[in-house]
Amino acid sequence: MRHPFRPPLGATLTVLTATAVLLPPLATAVQAAPGDQPVAVLNGDFAEPAMKGDGPTTVTIDNWTGANQRYSPAASGRTGTSHAVALEKDGNTLWQRLRGVRAGARVTITYEDSPAVSKECVAADVDSGQPYTVDASGGPVQAVTTAPDTGRVKGTPGTGKWTSRTYTFTAGENDPALTFTSKVTGTKTHQTCTPMIAAIRTVEVPPAVDQTVDRTALGTSEAFKGNEREKSLHNAAAACNGENACTFRPDKRTSFRYFGQARVIGETFINCTRNPLEHTRALQYSERSHDSIAQTYSNANLALGEVARLPTTGDRAEDVKRIKARPMATQFALAYEKTWQRPWQWFSSDQRQINEKIMPGEVSWVELQPSRERVEGWFVSNKEDYRLHAVIDGPSRAVPDRLMQRTGPMTETEKQRCIADRPTTTTPVGANTPASSADKGLQEIPALTAPGTRAATTTPLN
Repeated sequence: MRHPFRPPLGATLTVLTATAVLLPPLATAVQAAPGDQPVAVLNGDFAEPAMKGDGPTTVTIDNWTGANQRYSPAASGRTGTSHAVALEKDGNTLWQRLRGVRAGARVTITYEDSPAVSKECVAADVDSGQPYTVDASGGPVQAVTTAPDTGRVKGTPGTGKWTSRTYTFTAGENDPALTFTSKVTGTKTHQTCTPMIAAIRTVEVPPAVDQTVDRTALGTSEAFKGNEREKSLHNAAAACNGENACTFRPDKRTSFRYFGQARVIGETFINCTRNPLEHTRALQYSERSHDSIAQTYSNANLALGEVARLPTTGDRAEDVKRIKARPMATQFALAYEKTWQRPWQWFSSDQRQINEKIMPGEVSWVELQPSRERVEGWFVSNKEDYRLHAVIDGPSRAVPDRLMQRTGPMTETEKQRCIADRPTTTTPVGANTPASSADKGLQEIPALTAPGTRAATTTPLN
């Protein structure tokens, strides 16, 4: 007898496929936050593009937004190798997004500042220090005044009064923007006589990884061009629509493997007889992948663009086509294999036969806990201009699935089903009358055809 519902608790368990490594189940896994970790500040020494001479030169500095005055280490009075940038006055800014920092991270910025070394400065410009602000997405605006530099004479460059500074904030968004803003507004102050910054370094305490997020709700993907956030994912996805146009960079800190929620595969069998039942059943099961890019389009009620389609439809034939046709699928798989030294699989399936012995009054069923893997990272174009964040969740080859064969007592509903009358009907005539005749030998019986039997002839009685 078959029953479509999962039987109750109190069941016995046989594990058909055990795992070599025990992983925390999805429902309870929240990793502890690690300690301080370095964050790459691109061009934090302001050395790119390469500089000719000592400056100052007004230039757009690589990976930073905002044109400001740049000085060589020697011209800025520094003993280290970092160049220095003088923030042009009247609210001019210099800013950059901190790549890879996730919302909720505790970020600490260290850097150095100095009053201007420009030969255009006079004593009144720098003898009380120079004001500027530093802020970041989610953090306070911190007002800072540089150290004073007394006795300056116009026409003579300063030697720099460099002071170490620290700014700490909790990121209010992914890839938060770090911004320095000049607050020198004096009408007589020369444009180059403004506060200077150098040697920017960053560490973070990243937020704990929440492994309870369901694979069908992987979050919203984001796209950036340089430091600017893109309104949609389309341009970034299109930039990666070439065989070697982008490289996927996984973030190992936020990637993990886990066991998915258990589900019943096949039917539930109920033994309503007085004897044990033994039988063999065939099982088939499969797993598919999910990705945050497709979910972002879906949540916005937008059609998924051709360039952004990864092999995560759940349709085996369609996904096979996408593996071969989608450059982003290849870029992701290559990066995964290089990082974890094993191939990525977009889907998996298996089939097997199991033998069951069901005792009287018991129920038998099979559960699957699939082994899965979640990878977070960025598709980055070769020119480093476009970045597309993605989370991809798929079946894992790291450890085998858990396939569990269970038996247990019936529910009350199942017990009622077992004692129910079998299907029957009425006898309109002679319901209580004893059988009055027999049909034995009244009809010709066909000859037996099984091997080793003899044909028999029956003569009807007159």
